[in-house]
Amino acid sequence: MKKWLFTFIFLALGVIWVIPTLANNCGGSELEIISCQINDLSKSLEMSRAATRPLETEMARLDTNIKLIQGKINAAVTKQKELVKEVAKRETQVAEHYILFSKKTRELYKKLRGRTMMSAVLSAVGTGQGQREIVYANTAGDQDRQLILGLSTEILELEQDKKKLDEQKIQLAAVQANLDKQAEFFRKEIRGAKAYQNDLSNKIAALSARQQEILSEKQGTFSTTVGDVPLADDPNSRPDYNPGFSPAFAAFSFGAPHFKGMSQYGAYGRAKSGQGVETILQAYYGGVEIKKDYDAGRQIGVSGYGRMDIETYVKRIYEVPGSWGDNGGFDALKAQAVAARSYALAWTDEGRGGAICTTEACQVYKNSNKGGKWEEAVNATRGWVLWANGKPLKAFFASTAGGYIQSYTDTYSGYTTPGLWDTPSGRGGWTSQAFEKTAESPWFYKGWYKSRSGDSCGRGHPWLNGEEMADILNAWVVLVKNGESDSRVTPLGSCWGGSPYSMAELRSKANGYSRADSVSVSYSDGGFTSTVTFQTDRGEVSMSGDAFKKAFNLRAPGRIALKSALFNIEKK
Repeated sequence: MKKWLFTFIFLALGVIWVIPTLANNCGGSELEIISCQINDLSKSLEMSRAATRPLETEMARLDTNIKLIQGKINAAVTKQKELVKEVAKRETQVAEHYILFSKKTRELYKKLRGRTMMSAVLSAVGTGQGQREIVYANTAGDQDRQLILGLSTEILELEQDKKKLDEQKIQLAAVQANLDKQAEFFRKEIRGAKAYQNDLSNKIAALSARQQEILSEKQGTFSTTVGDVPLADDPNSRPDYNPGFSPAFAAFSFGAPHFKGMSQYGAYGRAKSGQGVETILQAYYGGVEIKKDYDAGRQIGVSGYGRMDIETYVKRIYEVPGSWGDNGGFDALKAQAVAARSYALAWTDEGRGGAICTTEACQVYKNSNKGGKWEEAVNATRGWVLWANGKPLKAFFASTAGGYIQSYTDTYSGYTTPGLWDTPSGRGGWTSQAFEKTAESPWFYKGWYKSRSGDSCGRGHPWLNGEEMADILNAWVVLVKNGESDSRVTPLGSCWGGSPYSMAELRSKANGYSRADSVSVSYSDGGFTSTVTFQTDRGEVSMSGDAFKKAFNLRAPGRIALKSALFNIEKK
């Protein structure tokens, strides 16, 4: 093996196995430790991969040479087998001619011995016959001798070829053994490096998962009930708030937390507009059957409370305010009762499966009847169940969809609900006529800058200045446009910890933007923001709504976040 290769392997193995100790230098908060460890592990992984690539290249070269040598050895073995057969054939021919030659010689000897040599000669000379016999015998003998001599010469040459092939095989076998030894060394080192790299990848994945868990409040949506939402929202989250600087940009989400099935505020707005319970249900769930004679005594399991009949269970659901029934929304309460009944039956496989949970992750249940208008709505729809393909529909619902209801397929019944703009006149009436807006949902159009607990990381509103919005664009360049995975692209602000890039550092890394000047957005008929376009100090830049949402939620300072794929960016 070449001297330089040994030197390289020594250095490479040092890289492959020594780097992990760097992670021990990490300190600080949990997020800081995680970010530091991810950075160190990522560097170790890349260095190990870089060190392994030449080994893999050398391994490929060795494998190619081994195959070539093995091919030559196989060819030599084949040739040798042919020579062995040819030698055996020539030896057989020599033996046959030698036997024939011996036989002729004996016959001639016997013939001559039968008479005196002199009389035979004289007699033959006198007649010419003896002379001819002697000439014929000598000629035949010469031919046989020449044939045997020629065959013997061929055999000697074949034997010499066999000997050369044996020597060649020995040489090739020695070369192959040396290559096999080198190859096995490389294979062993590459196996070790790959195992080490796999271990690093697993550790990075685990740390990244933990980081995502820490950031989930910022990045994702959540579950809740209308009953948990104050009817009077924070005025600082509205678009008419004055942040005191200009230009100012804010991201406003349409709806939260999810957007499938019935909108509770939308149902309230529809009821206030005069729609009945069946119209409301079929608007959100499509042509599903409304079965009105389901067994009211069917028992289901309720986590922590044993088993009870389905009607008792529904009377104890706390999902929407009973006060809606006194303000033109009684049919919305009835629609909620039918949806809650159907959901619970599907969840529990009509009482044959597990117990349904009692939190907003399923449906909010309290172990006492809610009473009032809610109980009236439950009684008014006793035995009503949304029915599809012979099963109850797992009827999703949420507070506010932002004007567009997403289609979904219920895996329990196999039924697919429609997607729709939740307005009297389709998309054309989206922002002005949305039923959720009629119902005055506080989440229909909101700039989020606080957590559900009220923490805002010291921010008093969701508005960003031109440099802060440009910082979001630089995060987009790194994470999306350049396709990098960078754990330092995280929110600025003390509440997140870690070691996020400063705005100057991120701008330099992205070779990006210093200032955003204006913005426009476009929307898809499918109910999401399709494109976001900014005018900046470096000209126009456009990106998909999904890409902007990703960059925004990972970089916007404090708790500022987008909760929906349907959003707007306002500028003042």
